[in-house]
Amino acid sequence: MKKTYKIDVDCANCANKMEAAARRTGGVREATVNFMTLKMIVEFEDGAEPGEVMKAVRKNCRKVEDGCEVFI
Repeated sequence: MKKTYKIDVDCANCANKMEAAARRTGGVREATVNFMTLKMIVEFEDGAEPGEVMKAVRKNCRKVEDGCEVFI
């Protein structure tokens, strides 16, 4: 399953950090961050609960870039 989320990030480098952090999160098969549109597309692993996975994604993204936000 794929879902799109709105994000708030200040620069392209920070967006790349967010993408890498999201990809390392358990339950995420693939993640892509588009800095120009301020969106994150997340494909979840089979059986993963999107709401719980996205809480972990948000937490991991804040570890690498404190000023970023993922709206879930």
